Amino acid sequence: MPRANIVQHAELRRMTVLEYAPDSEQAGHYRSLPRRSIQRRKASSPTPITMDELEDMLMEHGIMKPVDEPSWQDGR
Repeated sequence: MPRANIVQHAELRRMTVLEYAPDSEQAGHYRSLPRRSIQRRKASSPTPITMDELEDMLMEHGIMKPVDEPSWQDGR
Protein backbone atom coordinates (compact mmCIF):
# COMPACT_ATOMS: atom_id res chain seq x y z
CA MET A 1 0.00 0.00 0.00
CA PRO A 2 1.59 3.27 -1.03
CA ARG A 3 1.59 6.13 1.47
CA ALA A 4 1.26 9.60 0.01
CA ASN A 5 1.97 12.92 1.73
CA ILE A 6 -1.78 13.46 1.84
CA VAL A 7 -1.80 11.09 4.84
CA GLN A 8 0.35 13.47 6.91
CA HIS A 9 -1.80 16.44 5.85
CA ALA A 10 -4.91 14.62 7.06
CA GLU A 11 -3.23 13.52 10.30
CA LEU A 12 -2.20 17.10 11.10
CA ARG A 13 -5.85 18.08 10.84
CA ARG A 14 -6.91 15.04 12.92
CA MET A 15 -8.87 13.67 10.00
CA THR A 16 -8.82 10.48 8.01
CA VAL A 17 -7.72 10.62 4.40
CA LEU A 18 -11.27 9.73 3.40
CA GLU A 19 -12.54 12.79 5.26
CA TYR A 20 -9.75 15.17 4.23
CA ALA A 21 -9.34 14.20 0.59
CA PRO A 22 -12.08 11.75 -0.43
CA ASP A 23 -11.24 12.03 -4.14
CA SER A 24 -7.50 11.45 -3.70
CA GLU A 25 -5.67 8.41 -5.04
CA GLN A 26 -4.78 7.43 -1.47
CA ALA A 27 -8.46 7.44 -0.47
CA GLY A 28 -9.15 5.19 -3.45
CA HIS A 29 -6.52 2.72 -2.19
CA TYR A 30 -8.18 2.68 1.23
CA ARG A 31 -11.63 2.14 -0.26
CA SER A 32 -10.37 -0.82 -2.28
CA LEU A 33 -9.03 -2.69 0.78
CA PRO A 34 -12.28 -4.36 1.91
CA ARG A 35 -13.06 -5.56 -1.61
CA ARG A 36 -9.55 -6.97 -2.10
CA SER A 37 -9.67 -8.64 1.31
CA ILE A 38 -12.98 -10.34 0.54
CA GLN A 39 -11.72 -11.52 -2.85
CA ARG A 40 -8.61 -13.05 -1.29
CA ARG A 41 -10.61 -14.74 1.45
CA LYS A 42 -12.92 -16.35 -1.13
CA ALA A 43 -9.93 -17.53 -3.16
CA SER A 44 -8.24 -19.29 -0.26
CA SER A 45 -10.45 -20.41 2.58
CA PRO A 46 -8.52 -22.61 5.00
CA THR A 47 -9.94 -25.96 6.02
CA PRO A 48 -9.58 -27.23 9.59
CA ILE A 49 -7.30 -30.17 10.28
CA THR A 50 -8.51 -33.33 11.93
CA MET A 51 -7.72 -34.18 15.55
CA ASP A 52 -5.40 -36.97 14.34
CA GLU A 53 -3.51 -34.49 12.11
CA LEU A 54 -3.20 -32.08 15.03
CA GLU A 55 -1.87 -34.78 17.35
CA ASP A 56 0.63 -35.93 14.69
CA MET A 57 1.85 -32.36 14.25
CA LEU A 58 2.20 -31.84 18.02
CA MET A 59 4.19 -35.07 18.36
CA GLU A 60 6.36 -34.24 15.34
CA HIS A 61 7.38 -30.93 16.92
CA GLY A 62 7.89 -32.39 20.39
CA ILE A 63 5.00 -30.52 21.97
CA MET A 64 3.17 -33.73 22.83
CA LYS A 65 4.70 -37.09 23.67
CA PRO A 66 3.50 -40.15 21.71
CA VAL A 67 0.87 -42.06 23.63
CA ASP A 68 0.37 -45.82 23.33
CA GLU A 69 -3.10 -46.81 22.16
CA PRO A 70 -5.20 -48.43 24.90
CA SER A 71 -5.04 -52.21 24.83
CA TRP A 72 -8.82 -52.54 24.41
CA GLN A 73 -8.51 -51.12 20.87
CA ASP A 74 -6.51 -54.06 19.55
CA GLY A 75 -8.64 -56.76 21.17
CA ARG A 76 -6.42 -57.53 24.16
